[in-house]
Amino acid sequence: MSDNQVLLEIGVEEIPARFLPQALRLLKEVTEEVFRQNFIGFHTVKTYATPRRLSMIAEGVPLMQEDRVREVFGPAKKVAFAPDGTPTKAAIGFANSQGVKPEDLVIKTKGKGEYVVAVVEEKGLPVKDVLPEALKKIILSLHFPKSMRWGTGTLRFVRPVHWILALFGKDVISFEIDGIQSGDVTYGHRFLSPAAVRIEDISAYQSVLENSYVIVDQEKRKELIIKQAEECARSVSGALGYDDELISTVTFLVEYPHAVLGSFSEEYLELPEELLISVMKDHQKFFSVKDSKGNLKNYFIVVSNTKADNSDIVRAGAERVIRARFEDAKFYFREDKQKTLFERLEELRNVTYHDRLGSLYDKTMRVKGIAEVLSDIVCPDKKDKVERAVLLSKTDLITGVVQEFPELQGIMGMYYALHDGEDREVAVALREQYLPAYSGDRVPESDIGAVVSLSDRMDNIASFFSIGLKPTGSEDPFALRRHALAVVAILIEKGYDVSIKQMLEPALSNLSHIPESKDAEPEILRFFEQRLDPLFQSQGYSFDIVQAVISFAAELPLKEVTGRLDALKEFKSHPEYNSFLLAIKRVRNIIPSKELPGLRKELLKADEEIALMEGLESVRDNVNTLLKDSEYSKAIDEAVKLTGPINRFFDNVLVMDKDEAIRDNRLSLLSEIWSAVSKIADFSKLSEEAG
Repeated sequence: MSDNQVLLEIGVEEIPARFLPQALRLLKEVTEEVFRQNFIGFHTVKTYATPRRLSMIAEGVPLMQEDRVREVFGPAKKVAFAPDGTPTKAAIGFANSQGVKPEDLVIKTKGKGEYVVAVVEEKGLPVKDVLPEALKKIILSLHFPKSMRWGTGTLRFVRPVHWILALFGKDVISFEIDGIQSGDVTYGHRFLSPAAVRIEDISAYQSVLENSYVIVDQEKRKELIIKQAEECARSVSGALGYDDELISTVTFLVEYPHAVLGSFSEEYLELPEELLISVMKDHQKFFSVKDSKGNLKNYFIVVSNTKADNSDIVRAGAERVIRARFEDAKFYFREDKQKTLFERLEELRNVTYHDRLGSLYDKTMRVKGIAEVLSDIVCPDKKDKVERAVLLSKTDLITGVVQEFPELQGIMGMYYALHDGEDREVAVALREQYLPAYSGDRVPESDIGAVVSLSDRMDNIASFFSIGLKPTGSEDPFALRRHALAVVAILIEKGYDVSIKQMLEPALSNLSHIPESKDAEPEILRFFEQRLDPLFQSQGYSFDIVQAVISFAAELPLKEVTGRLDALKEFKSHPEYNSFLLAIKRVRNIIPSKELPGLRKELLKADEEIALMEGLESVRDNVNTLLKDSEYSKAIDEAVKLTGPINRFFDNVLVMDKDEAIRDNRLSLLSEIWSAVSKIADFSKLSEEAG
C-alpha cells in the first residue's frame, strides 16, 4: 500500500462552533466521494477542525489513478452491421470515436434491443495531475446552514477564505478558487503566532502548527480541556460539572485551550442552581464546579484561547463578566417574585400565541380542556391539581428571568410556584411539562406533569394542523414531529390506558371555530402512524410485524399496540406460524369488498362449514376475553386453532357455489373469521418464515 498522503487545509475567519461537527463529517464524506469519482485510491481520510481551519489528510494514496474499463453503447446492431456481418459506416464511425477497432465492438442487450458496445480500457493518470480539480471540487462541495459571499468574489462559504494549503507528499497541488491560490503555507494562532508557516512534510503538519499554538486535532483539544478543567476543579476540592454539549462547543471555540479557574461571591448561590448554570453555560461558555454532594460551588472554569501566562487577565475579565450577569439574574429573580404566577394568568391575554390561534391565555384554556378529559382517565383523584398546573403552566413565560433566559421555561415556573406556596406536585408539574425535551430524554415522573405535557403537545399538533401549518419535507418550524414523538414516549413509558385518538378529539373540539379543524383528524392520526412506524422498527420489531399492528396505533392505547408487537414477535417461532398464516391469508384473499348479508346458520349444510362455524364461535369468544385481559399471545394461540378447520373447509367445500345465497353465506362465514382474528392483528401483512 502506498504511504503517500494528501493534505488539504482551508483557512478561514472564525467559523461558529455549532457548524464544525457537521462540517467535519461532510468534509470526510465529500473527500471520499470525490476521490472515488476520480479513481483515486486511499486507505483512510481523517478530518480536523479549529475555529480558523478545516483540514483533511488522506492516507495511502497511490501515485497513479486506478485503471478502469468503460462500456460505451453505440448504434443498434441492425444499423451497425450489414446482413453479411460487415460493419457499416455507423459502426466504423462509432469505433473510431471511441478509439477502438470495428472488429473489437461487442453486442449487448439493452432494454428490448441489441446494440454495439465499445469496451474502452482507460489507463490511470498520475494522481498529482488529477488532484487540482478534485481538491477544488471538495472545497466547492462543502455546504453549511449559512454561507456568505465577501468582497468582489463569487465564492460562497461559511466564512471568508484566506488561504488554501494543498500538498501531495511534499509537492504543492496548485489550483485557484476565486482569486485564492493554493500553496504550502498555513498560519498559526491568530494572536500568539500569526505569522505564515511553511509545511514541507505532511507528517509534520500537526507538530509544526502546535509549535505555532494551534492544536489541529479536535479530539486532542477535547482531552486537554477535560483534563485541565478537572485539575482546576480539584484545586478547590470540587468536581467538574460535566456537560457534553458544552465540552463540544468549547472544543471548537479555541485553537490552543487553557483552562482558568474563577470564582464568584457565595451570595449568588441563593439563586436557583439552573439559573446560575444557564448563565455560565449558555451565555458565557463557562463550566460549573460542584461539591461532593453535587451542589454548586462558587467557582467556574473558563477555557481561554491563550497561554498560561495570561491566566490572571483571563480570570479577572471572566469574573467581572459573570458578576454582572449574575447581578442581572438576581435582579430579575427578585422582581419576578413580587407577583405570583396566578396573578400573571390574566396577563397572558396580552401575549399573542399565533394570530390565528389567539393568545397564550387562549392556548392555556385549550390545554385545560384536553387535560380535563385526560385526567379523568389517568388520575381522576388529582384532577384539581392538574387544572391548577395547567392554569399556571405558561405564566412564567412573561417573567423577567425566562424572557432573559428562555431555556429556563418551566424550571423557573417551578421555583416561583414553590415561592408562591403552591402545592409541590403542581410546582413540579410546571417543570415536567416540557419533558421529554428530546429523543431519549426522560419523561415526566408525575402523572400531573405527564397529563400537562400530553395536553400541551396535543394542542400544538391539533392547532397547527388545523390552520395548515404542518411539517413538510425537512421543514418543521413548530417542532410538531418532536411533539408527536414526545407524546408517544410518554404513553408507552407510563402505560396509560388512553389512545391518541381519545386525546385528539377534545383537542380538535377546542378548535371548532376554525373550519379546517373538522377535517384534520385523519391527517393527524396518519402523522402519528408515520412517527410510530420507524420508531417501532428501531426498537427491534420487523417491518411486517409493525405493518400488522400499525392500524391500531391511533385507536388503541399504545401499551396494547406494543403488547401485540411482542406477541407477534414471539409468534414468529411458533411451530404452526406458517400453516396458520397460509390458512388465514386464504380467508382474507377470498372475502369480497362488497357488503355481505349476515351469517345464516340454517344455510350451513356441509360438515366442514358447520365445524368451522362452531370453531369460530368458540375462538371468537375466547379471543375477545383474552384481548380484554391483554393476553395477546394466548389470543393468537386461540386463533391458531382455526387452522385445521379452515384448511378442511377449503379442501372439501366449494365456496363459490352456484346458489347465490349459499355462496354469500359461506363468504359471510369467512368474513366473520377474518373479523374475529383481525382484532389481534392484520395477519395478512405478516411474512412467512423460511425453513
